[in-house]
Amino acid sequence: MGAAVKIGKPLLELNGVSKQYADAVVLREVGLRLGSGEAIAIVGPSGSGKSTLLNIVGTLDRPTSGTVFFDGADVLKLSATEIAALRNRQIGFVFQLHHLLPQCTILENVLLPTMAVAGKGTNDEARTRAERLLERVGLGPRKLQLPGQLSGGERQRAAVIRALINQPRLLLADEPTGSLDRASAENLRNLLVELNRSEGVALMVVTHSLDLARGLDRIYEMRDGSLVEAEL
Repeated sequence: MGAAVKIGKPLLELNGVSKQYADAVVLREVGLRLGSGEAIAIVGPSGSGKSTLLNIVGTLDRPTSGTVFFDGADVLKLSATEIAALRNRQIGFVFQLHHLLPQCTILENVLLPTMAVAGKGTNDEARTRAERLLERVGLGPRKLQLPGQLSGGERQRAAVIRALINQPRLLLADEPTGSLDRASAENLRNLLVELNRSEGVALMVVTHSLDLARGLDRIYEMRDGSLVEAEL
C-alpha cells in the first residue's frame, strides 16, 4: 500500500452511522475518518453493507442514526438544495456500469456534470479540462466517438473522467473494475491511484478486488454491517 496520508481535520467523518430497513440492520455504528487526498478501499461479501455505506457518504441515502460530516458541515442538517449542491460540486461517482449516454459523444458525456452545476451549457474552461483529462488517459483521439465504439475499459475510463470534471474533493467508486477483464481492471486501478495522487481527490472504493484494494492507503472490511480496518 502507499504511504498513509496524515489526517488533520478530516474531509469526511462518520460517527455511529447505522442503517436499518424494516427488520434488517444493514449498518451498525460505523465510524470512519477520511482525509483530503487519502485513498481507502472497503471490501466484504455481497450484502455486507458496502454499497449502502457508499450511498450514505455520497448523500444518496440517509442513515437511520449517527452523524455524517463533510468538511466540517453536518450533512444531515443541510437542506435538500444544499445537499444537491454538495453532491454536484464536491463528490464524484463511478459505478460498475459506466452509465454513459449512448447518443452522446465521449466528450459530451464527460461534460454533462458541468451543465448540472451551471444550469446551462458548458464553458470553454470546462471543455479544456475535459479534453486535457481525456488526453491524459489515452482517450483524446476517441473524444468525438460514441460509447458503443469504445471498449469496456475505455468506457470506464471515460466515466472516471466524467466523475472528475467538476474537480470534486471526494471520488466514490462502487465496484469500478467489476465488469472488466483482468488487464482492463489493472489499467483502471492504476488510473484511479494516479488521479488520486495528481488531482488531490480523496478516494473511497468499494471492491471485491484485493488487487485494487492493496493499491490504496488503507483497507477496511465490512463484517455484518460493522466496519473494521483490515490488513489483507
